[in-house]
Amino acid sequence: MKDQSMQDIKNHQRVNDILLGPLERPALQFFARHMPAWVTPDKLTTLGLMGSVLIFVSYLLTRWNPAFLWLASLGFFINWFGDSLDGTLARYRKIQRPIYGFFIDHSLDAVSETLVFIGLGLSPYVRLDLALLALVGYLLMSVLVYIRTCVDGVFKISYGKLGPTEVRMLAIIANTVLFFSSNPQWNTSVGTFGVYDLFVIGVIVLLYGFFLSTTVQEIRRLQHVD
Repeated sequence: MKDQSMQDIKNHQRVNDILLGPLERPALQFFARHMPAWVTPDKLTTLGLMGSVLIFVSYLLTRWNPAFLWLASLGFFINWFGDSLDGTLARYRKIQRPIYGFFIDHSLDAVSETLVFIGLGLSPYVRLDLALLALVGYLLMSVLVYIRTCVDGVFKISYGKLGPTEVRMLAIIANTVLFFSSNPQWNTSVGTFGVYDLFVIGVIVLLYGFFLSTTVQEIRRLQHVD
């Protein structure tokens, strides 16, 4: 028998209270209204994945030419456009497929995250160990989001006014700073760190901090529910 305490995935509430929300939401609605009929949510989802592939390849190619950082930034924009607009377009056209859409969208999100962070780790700008630590943190946050969706019926992807859109924007800014700064490095007792390493360390601290604090809060809140 189905556990009635688990929420119906088709009726979950989406919470995306991000810093760039006042700019992002009108932009997505504009694109949805003017999108040609042949563009479908599935095609946009695929486009978002292709953006991640472009990011991966671009970071890898920076081993030979730092100008590929600009191509990586373009990949982040393409990924944002496809990944953020697919659901908006489905809701605008009233063609939502909640179960299928939830599964395919977030399965490919995991692939995209893996491509981006491993690409970073294979570039000359970020240590592979740091990139993999950041990937684990991002995947932990993703798992937490999906668990909360099942338990509470709330799909919350923003924490501290930060969400995937802000992470992409910060990555583009970091790419730009890195290109013009020639990646200065500092030798410390625990290894050598560059500009992008410091950015990734900041991301790691935020991801693990959000995961641990939110997990503890949810355990305290849910321990007497059943």
